[in-house]
Amino acid sequence: MRRVMTGHKAVAEAMRQIEPDVVAVYPITPQSEIAEYYADYVHDGIVHTELVPVESEHSAMSACVGAAAAGARVMTATSSQGLALLVEVLYIAAGMRLPIVMALANRALSAPINIHCDHSDAYLARDAGAFQIFCESAQEAYDYTLIAQRIAEHGKVRLPGIVNLDGFALTHTAQVVEPLEDEAAKKFVGPFQPVYPLLDVAKPVTWGPFAMPDYYFELKRAQQAAMEEVPAAFLEVQKAYALASGRRYAGFVEGYHLDDADRALVVLGSTAGTAKVAVDALRSKGEKVGLLKIWLYRPFPYHAVAAALAPVKHVAVLDRALSFGAMGALYSDVATALLRAQARPALHNYIYGLGGRDITVEQLEDVLAELGKVRPDEVLRYIGLRE
Repeated sequence: MRRVMTGHKAVAEAMRQIEPDVVAVYPITPQSEIAEYYADYVHDGIVHTELVPVESEHSAMSACVGAAAAGARVMTATSSQGLALLVEVLYIAAGMRLPIVMALANRALSAPINIHCDHSDAYLARDAGAFQIFCESAQEAYDYTLIAQRIAEHGKVRLPGIVNLDGFALTHTAQVVEPLEDEAAKKFVGPFQPVYPLLDVAKPVTWGPFAMPDYYFELKRAQQAAMEEVPAAFLEVQKAYALASGRRYAGFVEGYHLDDADRALVVLGSTAGTAKVAVDALRSKGEKVGLLKIWLYRPFPYHAVAAALAPVKHVAVLDRALSFGAMGALYSDVATALLRAQARPALHNYIYGLGGRDITVEQLEDVLAELGKVRPDEVLRYIGLRE
């Protein structure tokens, strides 16, 4: 049944249907309402989750690690400085192969203090060992929360996962969402099967041991092997979700009018919706422009990105965060993807939307219009910045 709900509510609904054993969480804008909605479900007896209110995000992820190691299905949510505080423990969760799913309401990192959206928090965690998915809409935030849970618990993966939804642009915006029926959602996710649970006294195990140089390297390689299994699991679970929901997510990326495009944008998150309007406006004028939206950000789908952009001559990669002293993080990934392509498009990096600054259809039209006219050495550019 179609319902109007915010991105917050959509994620909380998916969590309710998953009904994890433990949710440890600390409030932070713009994530807080996810925790508040779920706390209401616990209070009203709708779910039988152990909700653990803690004193910080570092403690939240620490509690999640302990619960997951004990054999529980575990979820959490955070944002911005909260992610920065817990990222130390996120590395531990990934190294211990714990399938903890976390909603990340994307928000700028301080200083100065800012509560609005950019992707600096997600970029901070990109090398932590968790897979990351970006959502365009509240519907995608709902769907990919369910999908992420099943990927995280996949037998060949067993890694934490992050579902990114843009702060305020998605978290607080009401949209039409079509959730699954409760039983269908529960059947799709399936029962949780813990691996080597700490509380199984019949089979004692050690969690978090000390690793000297003679073992540490191999353990990290095994962790990388698990991350390399994510793409296959992602496609497998997408296909299963299409059967369960009737909504077809197919692939790591979504191309929009790319088949004959000579100019294109590459984006993450909710900006894709605005970009589609800009592309449609220019297409109506006969201009061959397109868009590539990336769902799976980590592990990065290099081959899929290169194939999607193969026919394009000029590409603008939009990063909603600065990588100080370097090109944008998404730009660097796209450039790497195209490195071995025989016919590479001219590539430009645009920084936009920091601290929640609006990105408009007209600004994106301007970017598409100037592609092909920008000097090759003008690689790093800015949208909507007062220089």
